[in-house]
Amino acid sequence: MSEKFIPLSEPQISGNEWKYVKECLDTGWVSSAGVFVDRFEKTAASYLEAKYAVAVVNGTAALHTALLVAGVKPEEEVLVSNLTFVAPVNAILYCRAYPVLMDADPKTWQMDTTKVEQFLEEECELREDGCFNKKTGRRISAIVPVHILGLGCAMDKIVALARRFLLKVVEDAAEGMGVRYQGRHVGTFGDIAAFSFNGNKVMTTGGGGMVVTANKQYADHARYLTTQAKDDPSEYIHNAIGYNYRLPNVLAAIGLAQLEKLESFLMKKRESAKFYQEALQDEQEITPMPMPKDCEPTFWLYTILVTGKDSGKRRKAIIQYLHKNGVEARSLWHPIHNMPPYVRFQAYQIEHSMPLYENAICLPSSVGLTTEDLQKVVAVLRQGLKSIRA
Repeated sequence: MSEKFIPLSEPQISGNEWKYVKECLDTGWVSSAGVFVDRFEKTAASYLEAKYAVAVVNGTAALHTALLVAGVKPEEEVLVSNLTFVAPVNAILYCRAYPVLMDADPKTWQMDTTKVEQFLEEECELREDGCFNKKTGRRISAIVPVHILGLGCAMDKIVALARRFLLKVVEDAAEGMGVRYQGRHVGTFGDIAAFSFNGNKVMTTGGGGMVVTANKQYADHARYLTTQAKDDPSEYIHNAIGYNYRLPNVLAAIGLAQLEKLESFLMKKRESAKFYQEALQDEQEITPMPMPKDCEPTFWLYTILVTGKDSGKRRKAIIQYLHKNGVEARSLWHPIHNMPPYVRFQAYQIEHSMPLYENAICLPSSVGLTTEDLQKVVAVLRQGLKSIRA
């Protein structure tokens, strides 16, 4: 077996990245203005079949901007996935609003739309001026479904509930570039969306993100806020509080090159997922990654669940075994509702987030994985399962 260390998710730099970066450096326009920012935004919007895209420095900045543009105000509440990386919850708090944490669906691992509907119907009051939480008296202004792991939330149901209860939909598509739901790109269902191009994502700008919307007013507002809310660039007049969130031109050059190869990246992700799915289907102590209905996943991180007695303890031991034998693996994110900074916020009937976290293992999912790499991952995983049984 190969001694090569297999990382969890590393970028594939194999196209025009060097060429475009050199072109950018040759112009001298390396900061937050330049032709590559414009080209990257237009190409990304075209790929997503969206009207407008605004490139920013990272996914968290995209979320913060999207929430502000959607009209989330201090002292309001926002429904958000509980099983997620912490960024969307922090972005809500940056707005001085309150997150209301919603459970994960055990079948899809995405936001549980049944519980969202139950919460809105039973715990909230719909008035002419909005939807109000009966428990806190605060207005609920938005919902943030998070498309985790390269899968997709049930956006038809979420959008229908949002329209019924007068909520804005802010999609967190940080892990969802290329995912389609009912034939449509995630990130284009709601009022506005946020994407991430961190180094471990399907495509990268090194560090970066994007706000996507079909609303020109929203796009203009996002561009305004992320450029320090500058009303008169020559006189430096500011009539609102803005943010230094715009993506540097040199990073947009990398992003443009990555977009050119995105479809080949997605094909490779799906091939790797198919390999894992077929290789592990007979392992009785493993549940493979779900395939949500109506979703065309990208399998950003292919993730399995360890099942059976003491599955949580065995999951930790298996991850350690993989690491010792040259395979990087990790758990899912610790659910938000019981981490110290967030325990004070309302969490609605959380049942499934913790078991999913406790039993999940994310396996190597880089675009550049070879068949030999995948075979090694599966072989070491099987050895780990066997050693723990002994």
